[in-house]
Amino acid sequence: MGSTPTIFLARSFITMDDATPRATAVAAQDGEIVAVGELDDVVATVGDDHEVDETFADNTVITGFIDQHLHPFLAASTLTTEIIAPEDWVMPDRVHPAAATPSEFDERVVSAHQRLDDGEWLFSWGYHSLWHGELSRQRLDGLVVDRPCAVWQRSVHEWYLNSAATEALGITPELMSGWGLASEQLDVERGHYWENGWMLALGRYLMPVFLTEDRMRTGLHQLVEYLHMNGVTAINEPGIYWAIEPWEMYQEILGADDVPFYSTFMVEGRTQPIRHIEGDNALNESKERISEAGTSGKVAMLDRHVKLFCDGAIVSQLMQMADPYLDENGEPDPHHHGEWMMEPEDLRKAFDTYWDDDWQIHIHVNGDLGLEVLVEIIEDAQRRYPRSDHRTVIVHFANSTEALIDRISATGSIVSANPYYPVGFADRYGTWGLGPKRADNMVRAASVLQRQIPFSYHSDLPICASDPLAMASWGVNRITESGRVAAPEQRISVHDALRAITIESAYSWRREHDLGSITVGKQANFTVLEDDPYDVDTVDIAGIRVRGTVFRGRWHPVPAEHADRRVRGHLGADVVNLFNNATTSSTGHLCGCEVAEYLAEVFKRMTA
Repeated sequence: MGSTPTIFLARSFITMDDATPRATAVAAQDGEIVAVGELDDVVATVGDDHEVDETFADNTVITGFIDQHLHPFLAASTLTTEIIAPEDWVMPDRVHPAAATPSEFDERVVSAHQRLDDGEWLFSWGYHSLWHGELSRQRLDGLVVDRPCAVWQRSVHEWYLNSAATEALGITPELMSGWGLASEQLDVERGHYWENGWMLALGRYLMPVFLTEDRMRTGLHQLVEYLHMNGVTAINEPGIYWAIEPWEMYQEILGADDVPFYSTFMVEGRTQPIRHIEGDNALNESKERISEAGTSGKVAMLDRHVKLFCDGAIVSQLMQMADPYLDENGEPDPHHHGEWMMEPEDLRKAFDTYWDDDWQIHIHVNGDLGLEVLVEIIEDAQRRYPRSDHRTVIVHFANSTEALIDRISATGSIVSANPYYPVGFADRYGTWGLGPKRADNMVRAASVLQRQIPFSYHSDLPICASDPLAMASWGVNRITESGRVAAPEQRISVHDALRAITIESAYSWRREHDLGSITVGKQANFTVLEDDPYDVDTVDIAGIRVRGTVFRGRWHPVPAEHADRRVRGHLGADVVNLFNNATTSSTGHLCGCEVAEYLAEVFKRMTA
């Protein structure tokens, strides 16, 4: 016999189940949902022998938030460095303020340098040239002199080393030559390593210095607090690198009894061609990894899911674009081009290997040329070996065209996008690299939904915050750093945005049978909110307070100081948007009455 059922009460349960969209009572037993509806109906279902929990009876409760795609390894390592990024980063213990200019970046690097003991390495993450200017070995030498310094670019696809770090690691141009594509994606003299180049140079030489056990432990414990603070109840690492990722530590820390979320992983196929592992050998290696790690439990592998890569990172503008990149004058830039993370023929071979063995394939792709190459591969595979429910996931989906979205629909593929791209990067990319039209139309979410293509959101942490309410708000509003709306026609409804962080994410993992909605038979995982996201102004969705989560029927409150910091972390953007969207006089300044209203609203939000 199971345990006694518990009936949870709420002002409103948002179920994300079309059959019963709202409820006021949900019963859970042994970690699963056994009844959903109004209290009398739920009591009639479970019987008189039950307990009632009114902990969040006055709150709105939604099915547990899901982050479809993030990187525990990268989050644990980047977010424990000196964070100097273009935007604020709200962590459980502090807020890392944005650095918006080259001088602010330099000041923060020097400040960090001065706080460290002699001989200690300086590690930083978050640098981006469009905010912080060009970076090089020589510039870093001028800031930190003889201290070893390694800067991880905002995209996590690039690193910069100063001279002291280069010498400490013993890296030379001769050592870095003869490695094919990887040797073409690095510049020892400038201290710059990107895409496959950084994996060659730094994966071998820097990682033993940087990725210490203490850093990973600290970072993973911080990650647990961070995800819980944001109401996340399930995550997936799309492509675990066994050679460097600490599987046993994941089991220990992410799998601890008090951790209120699932952590799933899938195998990566990107390095197999580099390691000359193809065909049946590639399949056998992946199957063995999954079998050894296991597919059940709080920390587990997704069975027969594989991650592949197409083109380069959007944050560093290395995606492959059909039309040329543009310089600051709007002219084609002959020196700016994209990169392949897997050469198209290698991608095709790997894709076909897993497709023909009926695996679900997730592919990182960012440029419209990269997407065109990928869609053609999928189309050819469908013609050769038709599959009806393959759920191939187009991952990130930064740049596209309407014609390519039609082709995605025709292949039966699905899309998981990062909603932060237009919000965080459209303004800068519109003036350099993409131009206004391409920049604003990044992540054509509404176009995807118009074709009824299954559509989810992910953070790709640390590429953007793993804060599902913020992700939903970005998709609904598409308000850029300057306060304008990027491609208003690509905004989506609150309902579709909430689906993207719940049921659609579960669908993309083939977990819709047990996650993603408050439905009888599914896991009793909920996120408890102080406000209803359907009722607040859309710009305020990101700032809704998360009280806690229920994971498998067990209540896990968010510490008050974490909840307070998270809400106040969203205040800055809200206030800027309020200011930018206010009616101005002919001189461009706020009118007197509007100033009063503006200050009153700021005060209200600061003291809420």
